[in-house]
Amino acid sequence: QVLFRVVTFGLNAFTLRYLSREMIGVVSVRLTLLYSTVVFLAREAFRRACLSGSTKRNWTKTINLLWLTVPLGVFWSVFLGLVWLHLLEVPDPSVVPHYQAGVVAFGLSAIIELLGEPFWVLAQAHLFVRLKVIAESLSVVSKCILTVILVVLYPQWGLYIFSLAQLLYASVLVMCYVIYFMMFLGSPEATKKSFPVSRMRALLPNLVEDETFVNWKEARLTWSFFKQSFLKQILTEGERYVMTFLNVLNFGDQGVYDIVNNLGSLVARFIFLPIEESFYVFFAKVLERGKNVKDQKQDDVSMAANILELLLKLVLLIGLTITVFGYAYSQLALDIYGGSMLSSGTGPDLLRCYSLYVLFLAINGVTECFTFALMCKEEVDRYNFVMLALSFTFLCISYFLTYWHGSVGFILANCFNMGIRIAHSIHYIYDYFKESTYRPLTGLLPSPLLVLVYIISGVITGFSEVFFCCDKGWMARLIHISMGALCFAATIVTMFCTETKLIHFVRSQFLSRYMKKGT
Repeated sequence: QVLFRVVTFGLNAFTLRYLSREMIGVVSVRLTLLYSTVVFLAREAFRRACLSGSTKRNWTKTINLLWLTVPLGVFWSVFLGLVWLHLLEVPDPSVVPHYQAGVVAFGLSAIIELLGEPFWVLAQAHLFVRLKVIAESLSVVSKCILTVILVVLYPQWGLYIFSLAQLLYASVLVMCYVIYFMMFLGSPEATKKSFPVSRMRALLPNLVEDETFVNWKEARLTWSFFKQSFLKQILTEGERYVMTFLNVLNFGDQGVYDIVNNLGSLVARFIFLPIEESFYVFFAKVLERGKNVKDQKQDDVSMAANILELLLKLVLLIGLTITVFGYAYSQLALDIYGGSMLSSGTGPDLLRCYSLYVLFLAINGVTECFTFALMCKEEVDRYNFVMLALSFTFLCISYFLTYWHGSVGFILANCFNMGIRIAHSIHYIYDYFKESTYRPLTGLLPSPLLVLVYIISGVITGFSEVFFCCDKGWMARLIHISMGALCFAATIVTMFCTETKLIHFVRSQFLSRYMKKGT
């Protein structure tokens, strides 16, 4: 999976050098939003309903219910396709040709992907994790390879390139599941596992004599989830909806923003998310939900407080490092990744702001991880209501900040949003531990010497960028990189000297785990 991600990352970087900002904006924001909206509205509620409960059920009725995602997808694809074609701004055909074909192809790809929904749910319910990883990896790599070939050989095709690539992605994804189940069903392995489906025909809609076509309990649950998912989609893709429907950014700026956003989020996906998921389980097991600190086992409280303090210190230092060094190396990173298209204009400022946003993401991830593990049901319900109000506030702030500051406004709005969530979580943690002798929030206070090294490193690398980056040749760039490497080394050495407790924690919790995997 990691290899596939690396290959995809390289292919995307190569493709960027052959495309205009406007083309990337239309594909990455406008058309991708159409596709994701159709797919989400058509299947999300069905997935959540059909994956709830035990795997011992009447799978014929569940599969019948899942096939309803296809007509629902056709409806949303046609309805939203008409909106995208007739109500939204159409890009200049001379800059982004074949827009209409792109809308049709992305809508059709969503319908094709929904054809595999019964297979996907069946695989997820029975924990076929490897199948999911292989299917998604092959489909993404196939899409990237076709895009690269067509962009290099037929750049004049415009959106035809991305339309064909998207259709290939959906087709490969569905075919992987279909081929797997054709080989699996009826095999000795399926018999050994007592798999509830024995032949491919059972994965098609089937009428059951003297019984209803679907399980009405699952159907009603699907409807409940659908009402939630409709709102969730608006809030999840809020930035893209603001860009698409309110025209606060042109297509070129939308494209640059989407690329920078994807680059910046790599840190959150590969570093912070695994930490959050692992330690959420830890806190949930060590401490009992809904009980105050006095009613918990004090040994468990001590351990949880110590781990929380060290986790906060760890993500704080990772976030500070990215913020400090990201400011001076954003332009160079974008120039290496996407050439002058990204390194000129708003791209560097966007990535600099995103470097600051990473710090907010880091702290919020751990504070919310602890908070969600300890909140009782009533507290979670109240927090969900607060989050709903905060999300709508975020959309409004995004619009106004983007109107005033361009695409940087979206990242500033995200910082504001994360800041409020961090404040809420810190307040909860403070109240939770105030009747004990433990103060885990001190993990948010780095040593003064380390702060001084960060400041000096920021100043040195900032001046280095001014004098050596990024239009003064590769020798100047190498000097700039060397200056950063020296400052980074000084920062790491200072960490080892001042944060000995944290270094021991990292060695025991992370490094030893990977060494065990290697042996």
